[in-house]
Amino acid sequence: MRCPVCEHDAAHPFQTVGPRHYWRCPTCSCTFLQPDQRPGPAAEQAEYRLHQNHPGDAGYRRHLEQLTGPLLQRLPPAQSGLDFGCGPGPVLPDLLRDAGHAVALYDPFFHPDDTTLTTRYDFVTCTEVVEHFHHPADEFRRLQGLLKPGGWLGVMTRFQTDDARFAQWHYRRDPTHVVFYRETTLRWLAQHHGWLCEIPGPNVALLHKPVD
Repeated sequence: MRCPVCEHDAAHPFQTVGPRHYWRCPTCSCTFLQPDQRPGPAAEQAEYRLHQNHPGDAGYRRHLEQLTGPLLQRLPPAQSGLDFGCGPGPVLPDLLRDAGHAVALYDPFFHPDDTTLTTRYDFVTCTEVVEHFHHPADEFRRLQGLLKPGGWLGVMTRFQTDDARFAQWHYRRDPTHVVFYRETTLRWLAQHHGWLCEIPGPNVALLHKPVD
């Protein structure tokens, strides 16, 4: 089975949970749902509409600050960014705008403005997004192209750590989550794309594209 993250043909069966079959890649350490079991676009969008992420939810804002806090420490003033996969009610852009940065929005379902994908940015954020990618290798190549030299890619996703608890893991039970990353997976991606990788806290990776 070909790994959708690193595209090596070395993945092997990992676990079967009910009707769902999961594979593990020994090259990049990701775990992924068997491709023919991924949800279709209508099912994805219906699930996303169930998410309740309100701007006034202090707990959700604190959750996002796990990414925005360390990212803002590394950004010069007045940078331009893109929230890639922002969802229907983006809260993270407000946190970054309050800090003086310009933030564009892109989401294939809720903000499908392809013009935002025709420029390059000082930073790109992907918060609880990469686990939804059906073709992550293609998406990370696109993210590479969206970053200016010297830019930052901020990724937040639950790192998969405990194989014994995988079947009961809440993150696995979301039907739109089809790829699960370990810290080593993000470090593999960084090395592959020539980025520098920092892990400032649990479930957060900051990937820095060097200046040419």
